[in-house]
Amino acid sequence: MSLAGIFKAAGGASTLAFVAALAACSSSPPARFYTLGGASSDNAVRTAAPASFYLELAPVDMPPQVAKNQMVVQDGAAQVRVLEDQRWASLPADEVRRALSADLSQQLGAIDVYGTPYPEGVAVYRVKVNVQRFESSPGKRALIDAVWSVRGVSNQAVLTCRTLAEQPVADGYDALVAGHRQAVDALAAAISAGVKTVSSAPAPSTAAASAKGAKAAMPTPPRVLPCPVAALSAAQ
Repeated sequence: MSLAGIFKAAGGASTLAFVAALAACSSSPPARFYTLGGASSDNAVRTAAPASFYLELAPVDMPPQVAKNQMVVQDGAAQVRVLEDQRWASLPADEVRRALSADLSQQLGAIDVYGTPYPEGVAVYRVKVNVQRFESSPGKRALIDAVWSVRGVSNQAVLTCRTLAEQPVADGYDALVAGHRQAVDALAAAISAGVKTVSSAPAPSTAAASAKGAKAAMPTPPRVLPCPVAALSAAQ
């Protein structure tokens, strides 16, 4: 039976309802995609000369409830909504890592060489970020709560800190994404201070390393450093 025959058999009222349903489906708004990439909002922080070290920014850990392309927003104290029409261009963990890498490279003048070969003998500082809360509240706030660490490969120094970056936002999803970008900027500033602290720690002396090597081939425990004041202030 043809489509026209089906409409005729279904009756006029049913046909109108069917056509209305088709029109509603065809008029659904297309999905919008957002990214945390692009230039940092803090253009005042720049490094004139390239750094004499490399960074290795590992993949970012993200809470499983927001680890999806759909934007997840807070809907009350204990409820969230998954928005099918508002999506991240890539998974939030990838978006945060890409923005952090750009910020750290800009602020420190260092290249992120994660997954890339680099010359021997150059100092490398490994950065690991574990986002414990990534909260989106349209018209209220964008929040990133992260525990992060910086480890020096050559000087065996390490620090572990926490940064709570919260930005008030206006109505609309563009403003919400901009707030998350500002929160990433604050997190990057704290990590930059951590990298500077670890890079300023002296390497173990040759004499001490030789003495330890003569006793036993035991791995040298890392020297734990305190979080820098800049990182602590960013967490407030």
